[in-house]
Amino acid sequence: MNTLSLYNDVCLKASSTTTRSYSTSFSLGIRSLDKDLRGPINAIYGFVRFADEIVDTFHGYDKPTLLKRFREDTHQAIEEGISLNPILHSFQRVVNSYGIEAELYDTFLDSMAMDLQGRTYDQQAYETYILGSAEVVGLMCLRVFCKNDDALYQRLKPSAMKLGAAFQKVNFLRDLKDDHVNLGRTYFPGVDVSRMDGTTKHRIESDIKADMDAALSGIKQLPRGSRFGVYMAYVYYLALFKKIQALPCDRILKERIRVRNRSKLALFTTSYVKHSLGLL
Repeated sequence: MNTLSLYNDVCLKASSTTTRSYSTSFSLGIRSLDKDLRGPINAIYGFVRFADEIVDTFHGYDKPTLLKRFREDTHQAIEEGISLNPILHSFQRVVNSYGIEAELYDTFLDSMAMDLQGRTYDQQAYETYILGSAEVVGLMCLRVFCKNDDALYQRLKPSAMKLGAAFQKVNFLRDLKDDHVNLGRTYFPGVDVSRMDGTTKHRIESDIKADMDAALSGIKQLPRGSRFGVYMAYVYYLALFKKIQALPCDRILKERIRVRNRSKLALFTTSYVKHSLGLL
């Protein structure tokens, strides 16, 4: 028995369990990818989720020290090609197999560090945070989807960044209450959340729609093995976005908006028919 292969499998199961436990939506999207892509994307999600948990959940602990250690352990795992942290072991295998640049995961961790203190973001900080927390995550996934085809990666790079940005901005709207009240963060620049009105909400939504529209053209150009899975994630976020658009400001300031599971199933079915008929 190849014991290293067994260890790799065990670590990958930890990453897959992380995805299923934290996000039914992304888990559904990942299951819609070709089988050989699911493991690497689960590994990226696990890495991103654990870093996010440090800054968002581990209250009462020394978050800066934990994040610093996580960064050091990430670099060591990638350099040595192994880690006793199952999440980092799976992630380093993806980084080393698909040539994911250090700039991408370091920029992501830089954005996580920005979350260590409650703050109000100006335009520059907002753009920096979006780049690190979302756009580079899209690029890490794109490296996997392109399977070392750098020409394809460079062509789809702008759309992948727009998709990541759109997802993150929708998350900001969905989590407006929790971010502002519980974590002391206001991501949208120049916005007083406590006095947010319809005009401000519409301005933010127009920006998100522009990102979503720009992203869709890139999704249509993805290799077939990844196209449906990414489209599924897009369709889910589009449904969530439209639900938020239809609500007044006071609703999104009081509750976290969700898409029901039965609605997700309907979205999956419709999207699959479109994919199968080549209508994407």
